[in-house]
Amino acid sequence: MEEIKSNEQLSKKEQRQLRRQEKNDEQGLSRRKKKMKKSLKWSIGILVAVGAIYGLVILSRQDGGVKQPIGESFPSQGREHIAVGASHEAYNSNPPTSGPHYEQPSRWGVSQAELPDEQLIHNLEHGGIWISYVGIDDSTIAALEKIAKSQSKVIVEPRAKNDAPIVLASWERLLKLEKFDEQIILDFIKSNKNRSPEPFAQ
Repeated sequence: MEEIKSNEQLSKKEQRQLRRQEKNDEQGLSRRKKKMKKSLKWSIGILVAVGAIYGLVILSRQDGGVKQPIGESFPSQGREHIAVGASHEAYNSNPPTSGPHYEQPSRWGVSQAELPDEQLIHNLEHGGIWISYVGIDDSTIAALEKIAKSQSKVIVEPRAKNDAPIVLASWERLLKLEKFDEQIILDFIKSNKNRSPEPFAQ
């Protein structure tokens, strides 16, 4: 069996090789420590950046002095996807603000035709604002459509089942208006938009 030599038994050449190996080991350890420190700094930097972005998103929801969501609050009825035409439990508000809905949301903007409630709930889930109307004149309809075209994630449509001339809906929130009030509508949009389970979805 080969014996392990002590430092005294090593030749000068072997001692030089041993010292060189020890030096290389120390340098390798030092490099690994530097890489770990650099990686840690990058990780901390990324976490700080993500936190800053999240903070900006929260602040952007509360700009303009509007800090609390506007409108009557309704309990969530869930976010279940259902097939088109499938039966489901009755909604707890008119129009609905949550609950079973179709998998495909509607396009944002203006719809001249009435759309299924089950489709528009998906738009609310994405943080959008649903403005529906019944029994109003053409000039008021045009004013609502102008707002929809000037704002992101807003949809305007006629809805025969409304029990108020104009109804503003967001996720779990409703505001019913007897007459057109642009400032109230804009405040509702600013306060309630993106307060939903999927605010970053389009």
